[in-house]
Amino acid sequence: MKMSRTQRTMVLGSIGMVVGPTLSIAQIGVQRERNAPNVYAITNARIVSGSGPAVERGTVVLRNGVIAAVGANAQAPADARVIDGTGLTVYPGLIDANSSIGYAASAGAAQNVAGGRGGRGGPGGAPTQQGSPAGAPNSLHPIGLQPELAAADLVKPDGDAFSGPTSAGITAALTAPSSGIFRGLSAVINLNGSSSQAIIVKSPVAQHIGFTPLRNGGYPNSLLGVFSALRQMLLDAQHYGAEQAAYAKNPRGTRRPETDPSLEALQPVLAGQIPVVMEAASAREIERALDLAKEFKLRAIIAGGDEADQVSGRLKAENVPVLLSLNFPRRPTASADADPEPLRVLRARVEAPKLAGKLAQAGVRFAFEDGGMSNWSDFLANVGRTAEGGLTTDQALRALTLTPAEILGVSDRLGTIEPGKIANLTVTRGDLFGGRVTHVFVDGAPVELRAQTANGAGSMANGTWTVTVTTDEGEKPATLAIQQVGDQLRGTIQGSLGSSQISNGSIGTDGAVRFHATVTLAGGTEEATFTGTIDGNVIRGTVAIVGHPQSTFVGSRPDAGGQGGGRRGRPPR
Repeated sequence: MKMSRTQRTMVLGSIGMVVGPTLSIAQIGVQRERNAPNVYAITNARIVSGSGPAVERGTVVLRNGVIAAVGANAQAPADARVIDGTGLTVYPGLIDANSSIGYAASAGAAQNVAGGRGGRGGPGGAPTQQGSPAGAPNSLHPIGLQPELAAADLVKPDGDAFSGPTSAGITAALTAPSSGIFRGLSAVINLNGSSSQAIIVKSPVAQHIGFTPLRNGGYPNSLLGVFSALRQMLLDAQHYGAEQAAYAKNPRGTRRPETDPSLEALQPVLAGQIPVVMEAASAREIERALDLAKEFKLRAIIAGGDEADQVSGRLKAENVPVLLSLNFPRRPTASADADPEPLRVLRARVEAPKLAGKLAQAGVRFAFEDGGMSNWSDFLANVGRTAEGGLTTDQALRALTLTPAEILGVSDRLGTIEPGKIANLTVTRGDLFGGRVTHVFVDGAPVELRAQTANGAGSMANGTWTVTVTTDEGEKPATLAIQQVGDQLRGTIQGSLGSSQISNGSIGTDGAVRFHATVTLAGGTEEATFTGTIDGNVIRGTVAIVGHPQSTFVGSRPDAGGQGGGRRGRPPR
């Protein structure tokens, strides 16, 4: 029967209602791209799954970001892109248990900027910041005491920042601001993705606390003040929670309590719903951190833990895990007129690789973190050195995979090679700790591995600098290890001034540098501000040390290999 035009229109309209709206050619192209199979199979490889015995010859299948099959009998699907894994070993993707990778530099820098007054006072009557960094709107507390800062709001995909960690086999990391006292809420991120939302695996993970006094000239500016501020803010949060709960139960006839984002962010911490990562290196700091956690019934995690072995009994008894820094102290470049290193520095360099083994023997759970290292080739090399303390290969691998996943609450999706988990893999030729990383998969996609040097192109400050700081106590040789990410600097300074992470570091396009560090002189430990310039392979400038006349520093980068136009090993004039 022949249909009229009206009937044909009605039939076509009905079909459209059933099958859905029509797509343009451009939309069809996008739809096909989204639906295209993202399937990889690594065949004939040795597979160390972390959840059972190693498979000496097997296949791992990745489909659309998830591990689809693994084992000796797994088969490569017809639609898979096949990688011949003969001679290769496949491990679970490595996890950096504590870092600031991918964290927006501007927000991190803003945390220690001196601020004006505004709103009501913070803990201990501290002045509040007028205007907050991104992620902390309407804060009533000083910068550096804003637990509401959330890494999930501030992390960004950054191929340059991710390239160093992925070259070391790291596929995921816990990331949080690297400065402040109440530093904010961390997130576990994958180190590959096109958007901030795409890289987040879990958020929030933990609240982060540091014990370094604020360097903005305000309160708290001493270690005693830091702990006073922490206690006061936690007490305020307890009172705030009780006040909010009472109002919620019986709001009629009661004045509505004021909302405080900072104190609100501490409610899950006080309730034990999320842990608190406490940056503590010395035994004294760790003891104080544990005391604070016990007082407020916090789920504590110690990060850094340089002297954790000295309190291992308490850490074990209280079931507190440790995130151990792999940024081991480096031996400074030899200099004929250099002062001998203090015994404390020598001891720290010898003992650092042994710490993991000591904690393993004491039954303390631990995972590895980068510790702010600037040379990512040290990451796996330093894990290998932990064998000096008796750590086995299996224990070391677990501290890079399943244990951090368990501590951070993501073991249901990361940490082992099992069907259904996120397809993060680290592939090596040879053993993980003595071979070479050849492939890295993040979210089921291969990541391009860039060659890493101490001084990457476009990173003016990157590398290990041999510097001499001239103070009122004489010349102090030190080694300055710097990693540059954009216009931000991180790293360490080690030598006769002690060992310290640098913070609030920045570099301008003209080579102007500025950073803070803790230095140890005869009178004790003081805060120092380094201000100077980089010209090729020479760095020089002034140092402002609390309680001392202005000092100077000068140094060179002997391992630069031509970076910045200077000659290799050229000393400063």
